[in-house]
Amino acid sequence: MILPIIAYGHPVLKKVAQPITADYPKLKELIANMWETMYNGRGVGLAAPQIGLDIRLFVIDSEQLKEDEDDDEESDVRLTKGIKQVFINPQIIDESGEPWVYEEGCLSIPDVRVKISRNETVKLRYQDENFVEHTVSFNEMNARIIQHEYDHLEGILLTDHMTPLKRSLIKKKLDNIAKGNIAAKYKMKFSAK
Repeated sequence: MILPIIAYGHPVLKKVAQPITADYPKLKELIANMWETMYNGRGVGLAAPQIGLDIRLFVIDSEQLKEDEDDDEESDVRLTKGIKQVFINPQIIDESGEPWVYEEGCLSIPDVRVKISRNETVKLRYQDENFVEHTVSFNEMNARIIQHEYDHLEGILLTDHMTPLKRSLIKKKLDNIAKGNIAAKYKMKFSAK
């Protein structure tokens, strides 16, 4: 089932998400709905707060970026190998490598792109959908997507990476998103409606 994406301005996006256990109600159904919702929005990652749940869960599929990169010789996507994965109760253990700047977007903030500097490698401890624990280092675009989705679990949005000046320059656009005065190409839920 395709769920509405929670729009910028909703309080759940600023909350620190809580861990879950294996007995979380209807978890497999929730994960399936998150995949469907993410693909419907043409995203490469989706965190639970973006569908209104303040739990530590996100999904990413960077394999689709690899396919796009193979089709586009001028792509600046750094991706040797794509992944499709569920991350439950993730904890960043370390971030390392050269920081690199890339323009990111977010399904909760349509039509806003922000250049963000992130480390090229992230080491993460997490549980998969079967609650098996893993500790893995990810790099390139996989690390960036993980860092972006992890930010959602910490109540951090891409606008929080902007300077106050840049944020003030797009304040009207952000206000319109919060009020639902936008035409998104996917189902959204606005706090002001």
